[in-house]
Amino acid sequence: MEQPDRCQANMDPSVEAACLKSFMMQSSTDSNMNLYDHFTQVLLKVIDERPHNAVDVIEDISRDLKQALSEDQQSTLRDSSQASAAELLAQQHRLLFNRPREADQEEEEVETAFPNVSEIGFYLEQAGVGLGREEMQRIFLSLKQLVESQSLLRCRLWGKILGTESNYIVAEADHQEGEEEEEENAEEEEKEIESPQNDSEADPLPQSTYKPQPVVPKELKGTGANKYVYYVCKEPGLPWVKLPSVTPTQIAVARQICKFVTGRLDAPVVSFPPFPGNETNYLRAQIARISAGTQVSPRGFFLAGEEESEEEDEAPRDSYEVNPDFEGVPVAEMAESLSTWVHHVQHILPQGRCTWVNMAVKQGENSDEEMEAEEDEEEPDEPEPEIGPPLLTPLSQDQEIFNTPPWSLRMSSNLTGQHAAAVLRSNLWPGAYAYACEKKFENIYIGWGVKYTGGGYSPSVPPLPQNEYPSGPEITEDVDPSPEEEQELKESLEEPHDSQEDADEDEDEDEDEDDD
Repeated sequence: MEQPDRCQANMDPSVEAACLKSFMMQSSTDSNMNLYDHFTQVLLKVIDERPHNAVDVIEDISRDLKQALSEDQQSTLRDSSQASAAELLAQQHRLLFNRPREADQEEEEVETAFPNVSEIGFYLEQAGVGLGREEMQRIFLSLKQLVESQSLLRCRLWGKILGTESNYIVAEADHQEGEEEEEENAEEEEKEIESPQNDSEADPLPQSTYKPQPVVPKELKGTGANKYVYYVCKEPGLPWVKLPSVTPTQIAVARQICKFVTGRLDAPVVSFPPFPGNETNYLRAQIARISAGTQVSPRGFFLAGEEESEEEDEAPRDSYEVNPDFEGVPVAEMAESLSTWVHHVQHILPQGRCTWVNMAVKQGENSDEEMEAEEDEEEPDEPEPEIGPPLLTPLSQDQEIFNTPPWSLRMSSNLTGQHAAAVLRSNLWPGAYAYACEKKFENIYIGWGVKYTGGGYSPSVPPLPQNEYPSGPEITEDVDPSPEEEQELKESLEEPHDSQEDADEDEDEDEDEDDD
């Protein structure tokens, strides 16, 4: 209480004003505000706004200024808002719903082999199969983008394979011959050129005489398991990725393992036997197996092609054409008998191909030395050719596995049978469905890409380890003899030689006496 009195008594007015200003500019420890700046802002707002009865609202103005300042300070502490997963997905799907320009609309009027979205979605919904109306619509719009970007002649929704991390939407299209085959041939030539050769070495290293089993060649594009080309994407709106061709070795190994896909195409496939490739190749092998076992159609819809000659009647036919005179099969009959359904995709043989190749026949040109070595070797027995069921075989001839029928039939509705569709479900590949109604049918697969194995899955047992070398007297090393033993052996070998010479001399003397 003494300091203000001392200031009033001993200080002039200017010093006293400076002292009071410094006091008013002291910041608060709670709000970090000072009285001087606050009064200044309040007076400026009163002068700018000139409210009626300013003395009555001065408290409200002061409170609003404090609240606005605290909100500004709080906003600086908040993180910037991040887009949610739904917003990111909406941004991806937004491009699917962009309307084309007038020029594009004129091009769309040209007829293209693109599936009818509304019709297929309706029948799949009646059959109790599908992905929902919204997702099916987005998928078909994504297929439309794929057709336009790749200039495909035909494209259809093959199905959806579920994964542990993400899923794969699979599209099936016809193969287009062109630059891709030339690029693959160029890559194979580069691999052959880059192969190391040690012919220029002065002292070549000894080479192993082991010859691995010949690799079964893969089928050409547009034939067999590589008849169609497949594209996959994780979500509608994301870019489509083309899968490579499948090889017989990949199909053979895929039959021996049981794996879920992860959703990453570059993920390794850890299994026994080792799979030759990553998840991209494994996914392609499973698609080929599922297609060969579950792609079906009504009997009479397709007709076998006439490209085969009369001499090749025993070989399975690999071509077919649409029957223009097909009038359809009654739905009630298709829902009761499997003989009204047929396979229109070739069966994959145990060799991993749809057409068998005789691996005993040497393919390619061999050198003279290799030809001589092959002549010295014994000719192996001629293998029996593998023959599968011909194309358009009825489903009634399919065999049961683990006492389980391969197919199940039903009608989509028992109440309105005249408008119902026949629904076919595969029990060996859970998730594979087909429907047929009058002259229309469609196949789809929605599952984990794993075949039914009966009981619990048992992986293949590794083979027994091979022996390092055969044990026998011809290989076992003897102990070195002592000098005494060597001398005895030498004398024992000389005694028969001396006795033989004495016998020869006696015979010569007898002959001389006879001559005399």
